[in-house]
Amino acid sequence: MKKYTIQTDPFIVPTTDGKRIEEHHGRIATKNPAISIAHMVAPPHWSEPFQTPEFEEYTYIISGKKQFIIEDEILILEAGQSIRIAENTRIQYSNPFDEPCEYLSVCRPAFDFMKVHREE
Repeated sequence: MKKYTIQTDPFIVPTTDGKRIEEHHGRIATKNPAISIAHMVAPPHWSEPFQTPEFEEYTYIISGKKQFIIEDEILILEAGQSIRIAENTRIQYSNPFDEPCEYLSVCRPAFDFMKVHREE
């Protein structure tokens, strides 16, 4: 049995907001509940509702900029920067800028829509 897995066919998460999500490893792509790794592209002027996930999330910005509202603090990360956000932290992700934002996201345990707790 091989001790590695090369991912060449990530799961493309269906979205309705123009954001591209390719899950390379995680609950859906590789049936791994411990961690998820996704490549994402957020279009200009994209945003999600506030959420309070039960998992920690790491984000690395490849290109563009991404805005984070963490509790009541606004942060903007640019290409080459990364951030770790602890589980059970209220956050909103957005790209209010005029260019796409490409980034990697790692969640531990793996992203689970039932544990993200998005606000209406």
